[in-house]
Amino acid sequence: MTLFHFGNCFALAYFPYFITYKCSGLSEYNAFWKCVQAGVTYLFVQLCKMLFLATFFPTWEGGIYDFIGEFMKASVDVADLIGLNLVMSRNAGKGEYKIMVAALGWATAELIMSRCIPLWVGARGIEFDWKYIQMSIDSNISLVHYIVASAQVWMITCYDLYHTFRPAVLLLMLLSVYKAFVMETFVHLCSLGSWTALLARAVVTGLLALSTLALYVAVVNVHS
Repeated sequence: MTLFHFGNCFALAYFPYFITYKCSGLSEYNAFWKCVQAGVTYLFVQLCKMLFLATFFPTWEGGIYDFIGEFMKASVDVADLIGLNLVMSRNAGKGEYKIMVAALGWATAELIMSRCIPLWVGARGIEFDWKYIQMSIDSNISLVHYIVASAQVWMITCYDLYHTFRPAVLLLMLLSVYKAFVMETFVHLCSLGSWTALLARAVVTGLLALSTLALYVAVVNVHS
């Protein structure tokens, strides 16, 4: 039964990434090693972020929620956008190809580094626990988030982007950077349960994805 539970969690977490890779056309471009390079860049960026946070923002030890400190920590996530831009700048091809390579490589590296061991150790435990199902679902939300962030970075770095689109793109990028902080603060203040918090994150990510998609379509149509 525990092995069956682990199989369900593993499939729920990893198969959407495999399906995205196959159905997005990346497999036809032999983009596997490009995604691996994006994952290596992810590791380097996360190392830099950890060193920066450990140096300037030590862990809060008080019992009161440190709003300012958490906000400053969330600001460090701008490094993810810089890393995604670095990955896309090193790949030649169409915009959608660059976006999917950067996003899929980045999200897969995060999935392996942050969820692989907890799923392997925890989901194979004696007792069933819903948190591993939630962790698997959350990995799919992260995939959507990084696709959205990559699309936003690609749009803002277009040299011929119309100035009318720039404020909207910057606003969406700001929302992407501070989305986790806003959701964490909202969950803390409202004392939401784990399933409710997961649903809220999925809804917010979905709305952000739809807004980015609409803007992306508008940008592509104008430049075509």
